[in-house]
Amino acid sequence: MAGTKALLMLENFIDGKFLPCSSYIDSYDPSTGEVYCRVPNSGKDEIEAAVKAAREAFPGWSSRSPQERSRVLNQVADLLEQSLEEFAQAESKDQGKTLALARTMDIPRSVQNFRFFASSILHHTSECTQMDHLGCMHYTVRTPVGVAGLISPWNLPLYLLTWKIAPAMAAGNTVVAKPSELTSVTAWMLCTLLGKAGVPPGVVNIVFGTGPRVGEALVSHPEVPLISFTGSQPTAERITQLSAPHCKKLSLELGGKNPAIIFEDANLDECIPATVRSSFANQVRSYVKRALAEGAQIWCGEGVDKLNLPARNQAGYFMLPTVITDIKDESCCMTEEIFGPVTCVVPFDSEEEVIERANNVKYGLAATVWSSNVGRVHRVAKKLQSGLVWTNCWLIRELNLPFGGMKSSGIGREGAKDSYDFFTEIKTITVKH
Repeated sequence: MAGTKALLMLENFIDGKFLPCSSYIDSYDPSTGEVYCRVPNSGKDEIEAAVKAAREAFPGWSSRSPQERSRVLNQVADLLEQSLEEFAQAESKDQGKTLALARTMDIPRSVQNFRFFASSILHHTSECTQMDHLGCMHYTVRTPVGVAGLISPWNLPLYLLTWKIAPAMAAGNTVVAKPSELTSVTAWMLCTLLGKAGVPPGVVNIVFGTGPRVGEALVSHPEVPLISFTGSQPTAERITQLSAPHCKKLSLELGGKNPAIIFEDANLDECIPATVRSSFANQVRSYVKRALAEGAQIWCGEGVDKLNLPARNQAGYFMLPTVITDIKDESCCMTEEIFGPVTCVVPFDSEEEVIERANNVKYGLAATVWSSNVGRVHRVAKKLQSGLVWTNCWLIRELNLPFGGMKSSGIGREGAKDSYDFFTEIKTITVKH
């Protein structure tokens, strides 16, 4: 049709080559609600081809020294950094996040992921002990597992995909990755850099498509011994069921309902801006309607203020930042993860009360505590059932230290040592002399 814009057509990346697919699914520009991209609707055949390529590439890649693998990862980081603006523009358009956030967080962090694991792989040590009375020495070695199955979510597309690919590659594994079908563009763009960076064909394979078709084929494949997944709890339950017959290693980073606890002695000049950013950074109207039906009060945003958009964005996925009060702890808005700019504000009277209420959800990913009382900060942080607690700050990460959740927020941890442990198998060797 005359005047119709050409759609961006993605292709799978298998064995170092871009390959078309027999069918495709639509991907939408969230700012306009219009289809702008077509993503491969892959399935079992594409996963089979990707696993075959990864298995064939594994002996060569795993036999390279850590120094050689480190050089390749650093080259990927350099090329990605040189294309930062292009990737930021694509991430903003595909996912819907602000261009400023993509420029300052998503893409720089993706670069850092490759650089960090390129460095950390050079500094791991093994254990050794002696039994002189028996004339024996024992030591440990770690070896790559094989083909790593990696499944990443829609909200931090390249950021979390590279957080998985980089440590898997650094440890000597090969990869079959499935990005979210909702946000696949920057993963596809990353593939264009791999060959230039010296990544051998088959070391990284990316197959696009839906969870039921691509995800299930990957998770249930008998020659994929480990799965790293970030996403929802129901999907994690399905992954656990499918992988159980094969006793696969699993790393599951799931949802969160992260409390921000603000005590009366908090520094509000620091606390309020950080809490606003943490509450409204994601881009769900049904939750707000249910809160209203339960008797809550909406102070601003959805249903209160008018959203004025340019004509071309009228069908886009926009929602005003919304603040809810007078809401019960049992409300869905207080217990379920909302991927939208919605925050609930509730008062509390004591440390004991707020700790009990903060822990009274099934999730335990992260929390923030704001107080000028150092003793209180330590007490509360220790008692919160969260894998990560920020105090008087938010989203400051030390990548050497573990990241992961408690309870229904997942299984396992990620970070320098934790990722290395997950993407390798440990072996104890005894030598009698």
